[in-house]
Amino acid sequence: MLDNQTIGFVGLGVMGGPMCRNMALKHRGRVLAFDLNQQAVEALAGTPAVPVGSIAEIAGAADVIFLSLPGDVQVRAVCGPDGPVAIAAKPGTTVVDLSTTSVAAAREIGAFLASRSISFADAPVARTREAAQRGELSIMVGASDAVFAHIEALLRHIGSDVTHCGDIGAGQVVKLINNALLFEHVVALAEMMVIGERAGVAPKTLLEAVSKGSGDSFALRNHGMKAMVPRSFPEKAFPPEYVLKDIDYVLRLAASAGVTPHVTEVARRYYEAARDGGLSGRYFPGVIEVIEKTGHDAGTAAE
Repeated sequence: MLDNQTIGFVGLGVMGGPMCRNMALKHRGRVLAFDLNQQAVEALAGTPAVPVGSIAEIAGAADVIFLSLPGDVQVRAVCGPDGPVAIAAKPGTTVVDLSTTSVAAAREIGAFLASRSISFADAPVARTREAAQRGELSIMVGASDAVFAHIEALLRHIGSDVTHCGDIGAGQVVKLINNALLFEHVVALAEMMVIGERAGVAPKTLLEAVSKGSGDSFALRNHGMKAMVPRSFPEKAFPPEYVLKDIDYVLRLAASAGVTPHVTEVARRYYEAARDGGLSGRYFPGVIEVIEKTGHDAGTAAE
């Protein structure tokens, strides 16, 4: 039974930590947890999660292994030919990658693990850190029907919306498109906020009014009202560097589909300017500061 299976969770960062906490509190079986950062491990104190000393220890004991890692490089290191999952996991194990990776990496890793009789699903997550804490993430899953049926109940411990998007790689396709739309919208929102303020409308008033009309959006209510209006761009939130990683994955996906995504290219230039202009490591909606500093030359400066 799924309730009795041992769960392994690798990666306890901003999103992984809350996801592991919810998994540990809701899953009836054992939950083993690992992160290189000891403080991240200690944040699970008070939950049934059991800290372990290595990924190999998780791989050898878990029936289902969840990963929440930065990207392709780290997931390949864990799941590739010389990685601890390939070496230590027993046949029949299922690996669920909650990270955002390239589509090509998801399909490559899925095929390799299948050769070792290990099942794989790419299941990247969307929404905010607060949603992760509440267990209300949106999860986009790429997996066979059988694997999805096996892991769906576990995913519902951390997500309120779980969508089976297709076979392996389909979850990453949907997540990357979701992220590109968000990053593009935040840039457009930043431009309009600067224009509105210079035309005499306070940013808070502008967003409250627009939120009641057809310009309303998730980005406006969350990134706009909670970060861009109060100018709250903390460290250890989703920074321009992560945005650029995901945009690179989107551009690779677009190239493989024979499409040139011009709007995404423009957004990329803005986030590069944010990264290089003092916002490295800080929350990505700080891109509004690029537009405030450059004014009508913002597009040229981003290029």
